[in-house]
Amino acid sequence: MGVSLDEIVDLRTWLTAVRDIGDLRDVHGADWNLEIGAVSEVNYRLPSPSALLFDQITGYPAGMRVLTSSMSNARRLGLTLRLGTELDDHALVRALRGKPAQWLRDHEHYRARTVDTGPVMEVVERDEEIDLLSFPVPFWHEHDGGRYIGTGCAVFTTDPDTGWVNAGSYRMQVQHARGATINIEAGKHGAMHVREWFARHGRAPVTVTLGGDPLMVVAAGTEVPAGVSELDYVGAIQGRPVDVIPGEVTGLPVPANAEIVVEGWLRPEVTAEEGPFGEWTGYYSGGAGQVIMLEVERVYRRRDPILLGTPPGKPPHDYSYMRSVMKSSMILDALLATGLPEVREVWAHEEGGGRQLLAVSIDQKYAGHARQAGLLTSQLPAAAYMNKFVIVVDSDVDTRSLSEVMWAVCTRTEPAADIEILRKTWGSRVDPLADPGAPRYNTRAVIDACRPFERLADFPVVAEASRELCDRVVAKWPDLLGGR
Repeated sequence: MGVSLDEIVDLRTWLTAVRDIGDLRDVHGADWNLEIGAVSEVNYRLPSPSALLFDQITGYPAGMRVLTSSMSNARRLGLTLRLGTELDDHALVRALRGKPAQWLRDHEHYRARTVDTGPVMEVVERDEEIDLLSFPVPFWHEHDGGRYIGTGCAVFTTDPDTGWVNAGSYRMQVQHARGATINIEAGKHGAMHVREWFARHGRAPVTVTLGGDPLMVVAAGTEVPAGVSELDYVGAIQGRPVDVIPGEVTGLPVPANAEIVVEGWLRPEVTAEEGPFGEWTGYYSGGAGQVIMLEVERVYRRRDPILLGTPPGKPPHDYSYMRSVMKSSMILDALLATGLPEVREVWAHEEGGGRQLLAVSIDQKYAGHARQAGLLTSQLPAAAYMNKFVIVVDSDVDTRSLSEVMWAVCTRTEPAADIEILRKTWGSRVDPLADPGAPRYNTRAVIDACRPFERLADFPVVAEASRELCDRVVAKWPDLLGGR
């Protein structure tokens, strides 16, 4: 009898459920130096890639494992989000409609619950006992600046005034046995918390999960609004509070069912050379520079911990599919909440890392409707970070198909009239086009790829068979045409 969605309480039960549906593959004997990263990268490019669990890693005892590709297809992402395992791409997006907004409404009913202990406390390492490289931390990409322990991580910070706990997913490079740099983008909630702590107290408390239920990584990598804790958001998704233990050093939450959690302090004067790193844009962007370093004072872990890896890179990468699905649903909900009529679909394409290339479909109802949809989408909080292209299409175009979207651009867009350029919008240091040292702006284009409103009545008819005719011939020749 398999594990039900309600029985998933940690990474171990998640792995059992994934193995039950035949979506987990074991890899033995890989080297932490490049091989884990390369095997994972090749796997991402397979149709519907399986999750990979690496064991017997070169130089490490059996049982010290690394998991990658945790949410690289619809079945496992559906399982992680507690929506089911039989959803394809289209069904998953439909199932998510309204869910992020519902989770936000419900999060207050699922506040994180403080407990005395949990599996993460099986081993507690203090001060000189700590060695971050006792874990099989991969050297992910050939030109990385070092070994990155934090890819599938959740970095917990807190507002010094309100106590609001935020979780963000920021890359972490091991610098020495007890130190790891945390590269936080300036506009992120975690960076705001750290700046406030530095200004008031000269240091900032941090805890970090380095392995656990992938659901925490979903929340940490999603633009959850300020003031809402990702711990409570995860509680709303899974339908029960997240159990946490106060850290011995900072008092910040330590998720009780995690695999590995580190705790310590950031200080503005304690930095180290960080990077480069193969980022989600597909480049070693952002370069190398001095980054604040976490001085680790405690490690909480299970006896045989599993490090969760979600390394980015040229798409598709480890979490590009997850981000595309999550961003699509969140942007759609936000766009509908503006009151804009006749919005049909949104898709955040993996080619743009789930951020840079958005497609929106509408049924046009008035002159300017398409342009309004594009401009609104481009500046929604859920969509604004590092977005470069918003393409608005008619509802006959499948937003998930880049082929169809670009066909619409080529046949329904007049470049001189239908492309709006917005300047000095929210960019990122990982943009390969960013000038070193310059403010992190970018430029974005809103492309109207809808039929001209004034020509809706007489625009040429699309030359393709009707849905009814296609269904009829597939039913007649199912073996030939892929029917069932």
